[in-house]
Amino acid sequence: MVQTAAYQIYPIGDQGITLDYGGEMSETVNRKIFQLFKSLQNWQSDAILDIIPAYHSISIIYDLIKIKKLAGEYSAYHYVETKLRVTESLLSDQSNELFEERKVEIPVCYDLSLAPDLIELASAQQLSTEEVIEIHCSKTYRIYMIGFLPGFAYMGSVDSRIASPRKASPRMNVPAGSVGIAGTQTGIYPFDSPGGWQLIGQTPLQLFDTSKENPTLLEPGDQVRFYAISLEEFHHLKNNQS
Repeated sequence: MVQTAAYQIYPIGDQGITLDYGGEMSETVNRKIFQLFKSLQNWQSDAILDIIPAYHSISIIYDLIKIKKLAGEYSAYHYVETKLRVTESLLSDQSNELFEERKVEIPVCYDLSLAPDLIELASAQQLSTEEVIEIHCSKTYRIYMIGFLPGFAYMGSVDSRIASPRKASPRMNVPAGSVGIAGTQTGIYPFDSPGGWQLIGQTPLQLFDTSKENPTLLEPGDQVRFYAISLEEFHHLKNNQS
């Protein structure tokens, strides 16, 4: 059964609402957010402009006029708030098994030519680069949210032995596909962009593709596992993506 957790609901502007469980990053709470997200995805799709899941909150952006027509004598906000509360309550009586979480494997090349911070991170943690790679590949990571850039997945939690703070001075350009660590999180840059995460490798996979119906490779709630590939395999996969 899904454990009931205390939450707050509050408006964001005049066309948005947030349900927030608060607290620290928690897999239990984030799983509840994921379940809410899945449950709400097909609700009044023409009146709902966006549904945004985060670590411990979910926000709904709605069309004020369309929702007001559905709400009758109630306000648009009250109508959406009621939907949120009812959905949350129903989830408390449902099994986790009703909401399947995808398992995704991501190839990563940890060659030093693609991992500019790997040696420094290993040295700071008193590990060899091989140990950092082994530890990074040894866990399954939960995607807590997508943010910062389209398709950028915040994943956690990394083993405490390789947890590392963001760089004091962010890079002006981080290559697309770069795999990094920041604090207890790991993530992949979907585009060339500025960034301050510690870069320990790179994946040849394309994280965001506008030509596809669902442009993001990764989604909130996914369970991600990394595996190491050679530099030769990296270039082969990168050059042969459809």
